[in-house]
Formats: sequence, C-alpha cells, structure tokens
Amino acid sequence: MMATSAGLPLLLPLLLPLLGQPRAGAGAHREAVVCAGNACYTAHWGRLSAAEAQLHCSKNGGNLATVRSEEEAWHIQRALTQLLESEVTLATWVGKFWIGLQREKGKCLDPSLPLKGFSWVGGGEDTLYTNWNKEVRSSCISRRCVSLLLYLSQPSHASHLPKWSESPCGSPTSPGSKIEGFVCKFSFKGMCQPLALGGPGWVNYTTPFNATSSSLEAVPFASAATVSCGDREDGQEHYFMCREKAPDVFDWGNSGPLCISAQYGCSFNNGGCQQDCFEGGDGSFCRPGFRLLDDLVTCASRNPCSSNPCRGAATCEQGPHGKSYTCHCPRGYQLDSSQRDCLDVDECQDSPCPQECVNTPGSFRCECWVGYEPGGPGEGACQDVDECAPGRSPCAQECTNTDGSFYCSCEKGYVLAGEDSTQCQDVDECADMENGLCDSLCLNTQGSFRCGCLPGWELGPDGVSCTPGPMSLAPRSGSPQGEDAGDREGKLVYSATVSRPTRGPEGTSKEAPTTKGPSLPRNAPITLAAPDMLAPSGPPGVWMEPSTHQAMATTGRAENTDEDSVAKQSDEGTDGQKLLLFYILGTVVAILLLLALALGLLVYRKRRAKREEEKEKKPQNAADSYSWAPERAESRALENQYSASPILASVFESLCG
Repeated sequence: MMATSAGLPLLLPLLLPLLGQPRAGAGAHREAVVCAGNACYTAHWGRLSAAEAQLHCSKNGGNLATVRSEEEAWHIQRALTQLLESEVTLATWVGKFWIGLQREKGKCLDPSLPLKGFSWVGGGEDTLYTNWNKEVRSSCISRRCVSLLLYLSQPSHASHLPKWSESPCGSPTSPGSKIEGFVCKFSFKGMCQPLALGGPGWVNYTTPFNATSSSLEAVPFASAATVSCGDREDGQEHYFMCREKAPDVFDWGNSGPLCISAQYGCSFNNGGCQQDCFEGGDGSFCRPGFRLLDDLVTCASRNPCSSNPCRGAATCEQGPHGKSYTCHCPRGYQLDSSQRDCLDVDECQDSPCPQECVNTPGSFRCECWVGYEPGGPGEGACQDVDECAPGRSPCAQECTNTDGSFYCSCEKGYVLAGEDSTQCQDVDECADMENGLCDSLCLNTQGSFRCGCLPGWELGPDGVSCTPGPMSLAPRSGSPQGEDAGDREGKLVYSATVSRPTRGPEGTSKEAPTTKGPSLPRNAPITLAAPDMLAPSGPPGVWMEPSTHQAMATTGRAENTDEDSVAKQSDEGTDGQKLLLFYILGTVVAILLLLALALGLLVYRKRRAKREEEKEKKPQNAADSYSWAPERAESRALENQYSASPILASVFESLCG
C-alpha cells in the first residue's frame, strides 16, 4: 500500500490530461442509435482507419453512413449527440468521425461537381447536400476519405451541422489525425411504430444489426421487442416481432395498448393511445380525418397520401373518395416497377442530337464530335472547325482542312516527320550514290539539290550530265590499280578521251574519239559543303539548283577560247610556286627553333658543370684531403635514361653535320 501511495504523485501528471478527453476506450463498446424513415444510423467510438470502420459496418449488414440530404445530416448529428452525452469532454474538444464518402487513388479532384470527384461507399455520386469545411485538396496520387468534423463546444443547430473534412484514409497503425470514431447506416424495407405502453413497464428493442435500445422513434423490420409490465422483477414479459403484414405495412401483431392499468387510466402515457384517450367510453380513439388501425393504438389519416407512400422525386395524388393514391414523376423521369419511385428517362435512346448525346438526370444535352464546334443561330447544331485557319494551323508547311479533321503535307523536296505527322524534313537527294540524280557531283540543299562537274568538264544543258570542256585533263600516268585502297578513297578520278578503232569506207582503220564523263570510285565518300568551296584550281565546274528537279544552269557560261585556257594554266603554275615557297619557309623556321632550343640547353649544362667543379675545389672537412674512388658509373646509373638532353644533342649534331 505504501508503494502504491508513493507512486500516485508520479502518475498524476500523466492522468490529468486524460481526464478531459473522451473515454474512447471505455466507450468503444457503446453505441448510439437513431432510426428514421427507412434507415438507422449508429455512432461508434473507435480510432480505426476508414477501411477498418467500413469493415465493422459491413459485418452487420451496413455501410459507412451517407449524408445525401440535410435531413440525413440531422439524424447523424442526433446519433453523435447521444454518443457524447455521457462523456466528459473539454469545452474546445474537436473530433472526427468517418462517413462513407471516399475518392480512389488515381481519381482527381473535379471542382465542378458537388462531391468534388468523391463517391459514396455504397455507390453513386448523387447528393442534395454538401457541407465542406474548406477547399478540397487537389491530389490524385493517394486515396482520400471524408470525416465529420465535430465541435463539441458549439450548440447543435442547423448552422453548426458537422462539417466535411477530407484527409488520408489512414492505416491500422495510424488511423488519422483526430479520428475518434465512425458512423454506420443500415437501410430497411420498412419500419414498425414503437410499442405503446398504457401503464407502468419497460420495453427493449434488439435490431437486426445487434443494437439494443429502449427509445427508438421507429423500429426496423425484423427487430425483436421485449415488454415487461409493472416492476422489472415481478412483471410479466411479452415478446413481439416487427413483421410485414401487407406490402409496405409493418406492425407487431398485437391489439390495444400494453400494460393497461385501471389505477392510472388515461393519465399514464395517454393510456398508450396515439391521439385521444377516452376512459370507459365507446367513442373513437382518433380525431376527425383519421382512422384507427388494427393495433387499436395508432391513428392514420384518411388521406392515403398523408403517409408519404411515394418515394424520391415522385409526388402523391389522392384518388377519388380518398381511398387510393397515384404517384407522379416530374418531366424526364418515369415510375419504376413499384409505381412509387421515379427513374431517369434516357432521352438519348431516341437520338435527339445530330452528333453526340449525353444523358443527364431528368434531361440530356447535345455535344459535338472532335473537329466540330457548336454553330451559331442559323448555322446548324455543329459546324466544322477549320484547323488550318491562320494562327491555328498545326502544320509546318501546308495544311488541308477536311470535314471534322485536317491533314498536313510538305512541299517538293520534303517528307512528313514527327509523331503527329505535322513537321517536314528535308529529303537528301544525294544519299543514293548508286542511282544518283547527278552524273558527277551532287550537293544536297534544303528542299532541293545541285549538280556539278569536275575540273575540265562542263554541266550539260539538262543540268545533270557533264560534258568535256574545251581542254580536258590528260590521264594520269600509272595504273590506278597499283595504288593502295586507302589512297584511292575520297579522291576524284578523272576519265580521259578514249580512242576506239573504226573502219572507214575504204576499209582503213581510223581512230574515232569517244568521250566518257568524269567518274568516282564506287562507294567513295564525298562531302560537299558549299558550291563556292568546291571550285578547283583548274576550270571551274558549273553548279545548278533545280526548283522542281528540272535542270537550270546557275552560272552564265561564255565560249571558251584557247587564250583563256593558257591563261588559266599559267595561274595554276603561279599558285604552285607560291605554295612550294610557303612550305620551304615553314621548314626553315622550324629548324631555327630547334637550334635555339639546343643551344640554350648546351649553355645551361656548361654552367652547371662549372658550378660543380668550383664546389669540388673547396674542402668541407678532414675527409676532403683523402682521395676517393670515382663514382662516375654510379652517378650515371642514377641519371634518368629517358632524359631529353642526349636526344636533343643528337638532333643538334645531325643538323650541324
């Protein structure tokens, strides 16, 4: 006992913060139930993830609660209020309770929709009510869930209904920030009225989803009721079951109020009657306009529409004599098989639109296909979009508009390129060396090409072939086959005039000159940069650039004379002499630089040897008077055998010699 008492002061700082928090652990097994209409709502304590909360609800036949209307929000608010009535809370306590509104991973925010892209766990995205706490986070990479944000310090009125807060759905180890519980919803085909007690007693209901309560405003179908009249210890117990007596008619199968007591009469709970109670009389128990039902307790209106038999958007219309009713649907809807609810009519089945039809709840809308846009008054429903209009064309060169689409094309000398076939790429007409367009030289240009000829040849009138000029180059001596393959690669090969023997009319042999155009070795790579860089030292070749692959001469050509040829050959000789002189001067300069470097190294070595001799003449200690064996061989071994001095000396001797 002493040890326990001594430990209390140490535990108090830890216990005090918990005194103001809801007893989630103690209240985890307690739940609050509210039933209304054809559904029951249960509020539960429990720090669970959204998936775990949904599993708990589904085990009993329900789902996390939907909040499709303000009426449903009120029912859930009442269930939460009941759950928190007996709990000790701080004045500023805030808690969250999961509901059945979620957005799956990969589905993005849609601000145009009331639910922002979220959907109900039971299916559907329809709602008549939203109450978002703040702007929904725009995220598509994770699953998001919605909870009710409950401020316990505020009174429960319409302006303070629980706000919707979206957040990550949590995990078993981390259910989420401020998550305190969840709300379930259970739907039923009908409800029974609570059992009426005409005297002292108690009643306890057990619902199909295993909830127990003694105060339900409506009892779901298939629930069991235990009634005990008088004191709990001595009273006699009665058992009842909520059954379906007729379509949409549910009762307990009993007649008259239960636990009637002559001692209390009508003074106790109005005698168990719903409206008026008469003691000892044979008068009606119901007011004018109502009728007494078979349980002899409940009064129903004589107007068949008073019980709201029509559901959803359907409205009830009373029949003749007030004995029947008919449900009607608004425009765009039709009655379902039960004749009590409305279904949307798919107007698109009748193809009311010229192109695309989109069905909407109660209506539809027309849309245009891709490549069309809505037309103005008098222009038709949809008209073609001119993708090739100025400022809108996606094509690099030519654009052709079609009905609902377009296509791109390129000018001569280009082909379509790009993933979407909207760009144009130049065609290299000179790439095919085997079947080239030019007889000799070919230069590719943007959208076209140029043909040229080797020195001594002229471009023909067709702009493609080459013909011999006034003076052809003489053939080179020696056989080209004797050259190395590497020497031949990339060189221009000239063809000379070839004489072929023919016979004259007298039978004598004559030499008939034949000409052959300039040729290049097969597969010899030739790179041409620009026409002005290809001009040879001999007679210049003539280039042409056909616009539509028709040859046109690009340079004017006059008739060549013998004097011009001689002058050009003289220019060739002058250029050769200048080039030879340049090579000789360059060689002399290089030799002079090497000589200067060698002389500098020689002077440096002599000065260094002189300093070493002076050091040897000065004795440093007593041992200097002795003679030592020469160590010339060892010093040579220590020298760097890769020293540059011997090499430069040998170079110097060879140059001087």
